[in-house]
Amino acid sequence: MAISRPRTIGLLGGMSWESSILYEQIINTETRRRLGGGHSADLVIRSYDFAAVEELQARGDWDAAGAMLARDAVRLVAAGAECVLLCTNTMHRVAPAVEAAIEVPFLHLADTTAAAVCRAGVERVALLGTRFTMELDFYRDRLEASGLEVLVPDAAGRSVVHDVIYQELVRGIVRPESKRAYLDVIARLVEAGATGVIAGCTEIELLVAPEDVPVEYFATTRLHALAAVEWSLS
Repeated sequence: MAISRPRTIGLLGGMSWESSILYEQIINTETRRRLGGGHSADLVIRSYDFAAVEELQARGDWDAAGAMLARDAVRLVAAGAECVLLCTNTMHRVAPAVEAAIEVPFLHLADTTAAAVCRAGVERVALLGTRFTMELDFYRDRLEASGLEVLVPDAAGRSVVHDVIYQELVRGIVRPESKRAYLDVIARLVEAGATGVIAGCTEIELLVAPEDVPVEYFATTRLHALAAVEWSLS
């Protein structure tokens, strides 16, 4: 049964801010739809200068990134957050540090995504994202623990997907030719047997929509944001 006051959601965002706006929009829209009237979500937000985060990623300084996010998660809780979301797939590389630092629920994006893929009956799923998400094991292992077979693009495809994210999407640039390149990568993964595609970078949803893809499409930003609303109103 819906409650009269949403529980407070803490967001670690700004990685990049283009996708963080989607989080806020989806969470607030769904909260109003569920509760009606003038309701909106109760949010506490820490939004970063993405250039600083990008530099830590490029240096491979995940310890510093984890310490920064953990520190700010604690600050969100101190400001009233009753759960915390990390509004980026890639930075879930340091999710254990964030989760260990707080005593409120941490809604893990990969778990939300895996649950949606399993509900859809998809067993072999393609994963698109930054090079870190596609090549390191922190995300893929979490999906595979749910019984999923995960496919990623070949080396050339991974470069295309990663470069478009960092050179265009995080800067708010959306190009038709980049969309075509993404759809070519997806087509090859579908030919390899994928029956679903995970948009495993929150910015990908700015470029590729469900209707563009011939198989099930899992938009991680939307899935994560809706899971936050469900938690907030439960």
